[in-house]
Amino acid sequence: MSTTHRPPLDPVVAQQMLATAMTEAEAGLAEGGIPIGAALYSREGVLLGAGHNRRVQDDDASVHAETDAFRAAGRRRDYAECVMVTTLSPCWYCSGLIRQFNIGAVIIGEATNFSGGHEWLAELGVEVLVLDDPAPKALLASFIAEQPELWHEDIGL
Repeated sequence: MSTTHRPPLDPVVAQQMLATAMTEAEAGLAEGGIPIGAALYSREGVLLGAGHNRRVQDDDASVHAETDAFRAAGRRRDYAECVMVTTLSPCWYCSGLIRQFNIGAVIIGEATNFSGGHEWLAELGVEVLVLDDPAPKALLASFIAEQPELWHEDIGL
């Protein structure tokens, strides 16, 4: 990954970025989908793209929140200077996206309901900040309790 030295992510700014991903997660739930949201930001805090898991809505297993946000951001040449913000620890598919495009940092709302590939990303030099925020944790826990079959289908368990 990138060897550029930068100051670590600011947890206060990270919390503000997470608010965008939470809005997306809530939109996904309101549409009848999985309540996971994401956003791609520049390191300076400029929103580049946002999205949510739309696997149910689009009948497309590849539209996870991170891929939706990534696609909304359009083509870039500076992924190492970008921050992927997601309400949930990224699955292996989305972790692979972060690795493939050399996204420099990941902000994770929570990793309790599911712990994906964020430790692997950290080992590869991606800056990872897990906020352990109660809002995305409660939103997804409620969804899992209400729709366990849909959750297990989405997460591949």
